[in-house]
Amino acid sequence: MTETLTSELELRQEETQKDKYLTFILGKEYYGIEIKYVTEIIGIQSITEVPDLPGYIRGIINLRGKIIPVMDVRLRFGKEFKEYDDRTCIIVIDSDNILVGLIVDSVWEVMSIPNEEIVTPPDFNESENKFIKGIGKTGSEVKLILDCEKLLMD
Repeated sequence: MTETLTSELELRQEETQKDKYLTFILGKEYYGIEIKYVTEIIGIQSITEVPDLPGYIRGIINLRGKIIPVMDVRLRFGKEFKEYDDRTCIIVIDSDNILVGLIVDSVWEVMSIPNEEIVTPPDFNESENKFIKGIGKTGSEVKLILDCEKLLMD
């Protein structure tokens, strides 16, 4: 009985998260992450540097007793570093029970982008598009939809 109730609740939660994306800004581009990966959004905080990590991994933070690595998404994409300010946020995501903080210029909004409004990115350069899962069309704008697994694992 409890198992059935739990699976029904999980199914409902999946339905409410379907086609929902947290959008954020890096420079002039808008990006989106499937809301199912997002656990919370926090302001920028003190980051402890850890030696011998890739440059885009800024270090670790202590979030209520959990140690979480933080990645500067600008640096991950090969963009120029930008000083953190009061708009800079950390989006904490959970991908396969791995918590990671993504440092972004600012968070925009949660929005619905129906699956039929998401197209495959053009095949210009495989290495540049490897983190982009799709392009969401929202009115006259586009949002670059990230592939969280590739962002964290590649």
